[in-house]
Amino acid sequence: MRSQLDPDGVTYWYEGICPNSNTLLRLPRTKFVEAIARQLMQNLSACEGKMYGVLLAQSASGEQHILKAFSGLLNGRSVVEGWVPPIPGRDRVQLEEARTLTQLNSIQQQLIQLSCIPERQQYKILETEYKQKLEQLSILHHQRKLERQQQRQNQDLAFELDEQSKRDGIEKRNLKRDRDSHLIPLKQIIDQADEQIRQLKQKRKRLSQQLQAQMHASYRVTNFAGETRSLSELLTSMPTGTGECCAPKLLHYAATHDLKPIAMAEFWWGEPMGDKIPGQFYGACVERCQPMLGFLLAGTSSIETVYQDDHLIIVNKPAGLLSVRGRYGQDCILDRFSEPLIPVHRLDQDTSGLLILARDSHSYKHLSQQFEQRQIHKVYTAVLEKEIAELEGQIDLPLWSDPSDRPKQKVNYQFGKPCLTYFRVLSSCQVEFRPITGRTHQLRVHAAQGLGSAIVGDRLYGNSQGDQRLHLHARDIRFTHPITGETIDLTTKTPFF
Repeated sequence: MRSQLDPDGVTYWYEGICPNSNTLLRLPRTKFVEAIARQLMQNLSACEGKMYGVLLAQSASGEQHILKAFSGLLNGRSVVEGWVPPIPGRDRVQLEEARTLTQLNSIQQQLIQLSCIPERQQYKILETEYKQKLEQLSILHHQRKLERQQQRQNQDLAFELDEQSKRDGIEKRNLKRDRDSHLIPLKQIIDQADEQIRQLKQKRKRLSQQLQAQMHASYRVTNFAGETRSLSELLTSMPTGTGECCAPKLLHYAATHDLKPIAMAEFWWGEPMGDKIPGQFYGACVERCQPMLGFLLAGTSSIETVYQDDHLIIVNKPAGLLSVRGRYGQDCILDRFSEPLIPVHRLDQDTSGLLILARDSHSYKHLSQQFEQRQIHKVYTAVLEKEIAELEGQIDLPLWSDPSDRPKQKVNYQFGKPCLTYFRVLSSCQVEFRPITGRTHQLRVHAAQGLGSAIVGDRLYGNSQGDQRLHLHARDIRFTHPITGETIDLTTKTPFF
């Protein structure tokens, strides 16, 4: 099974623009969390069709939690043990909700009664009967007319034939008059009932809208930045059921319980409905959830801006995020900004730390030249799997990318490119690296083969097989500003020390 942080396992992105920073925030649905959701499906009994959701989250201590939620009510209940509770606020409008629901139920009963008044059936029966009588009478009158046309040649019968034609007309008018005398009173009663139905539907709509507005003003969601807002503050248009979906329930609960979201999945279970298929995964609903995601995910981005001006942005890249877009379109650091940026250099996906992004091509070219000329000073910190004998020194091992074994780098004195790293032991297994060259996986290979001890969490060159992050962090960087010429010297805290 893939790790939940493996970007190749991403099948969907829950995303929205953060209202504070105007950056794109994203939360993946991965094959790992889909597998968790499928386990939940096996434990769900047959029930009415509805959306369910699971959220894989992590506590500050690194412990993983699986949260689960259902949309609306489950078996008529909003609070069910083992499931994430509804968004707070419903209790503040319970009395008004109960009163409104009673009124709505009364209106529904009236609508049913008005739709089933006996006059409707009587009108339908009589209308059919009179229609048949008029059709039969029209056929009879047509036959008589043909007969009269044949008899018109006899002038002696002209008066009698005219009188017969008049009698046919009178007979038809009498039948219509009799029809109207029966149908019009019934139609008036029906029209009055229809008008009452129209007014009741308007009242029902008004009451529903009032209740929804009260509920949306009372429902309050909290994001991962610690901000709390009502649904009415977040949305201009709120269809019925807004705030009852799985995604806002899960994210609000995680945010208020200091849990960091890792991946989320929503699926349909129960009776199929419309295009909803049991066991199928679905993205955020466009009308209810999608507009809230930017706010709900605020604070989830661990991208810290360490320095910025009109030419540069230097961020503290989190582990697990690519520096540039991957081969399969995976999420990268550039997706977290609304403006076009150019990465001046790269950090491995599993490596965290300082990354320089240029805002213009001139700055990019100038800084690229500094990297080529090895004028940029970088320091990394790492934790090794075991202690090493030497306290400091250098590692000089040429690296070569074997096309048959990508993405691994191998030490190869014949084809490899020169790689030089200085190291210094800080304490126990904590080490400081200063790379002179900047090859792919240079520090990881130099640690594993040059020092004989891989970096903790290294699944390529070490013994790590779990989901523990790579303990490698780009802590310090020093360079010359491409425009002002001043020395920029930045440092960050190592997250795993």
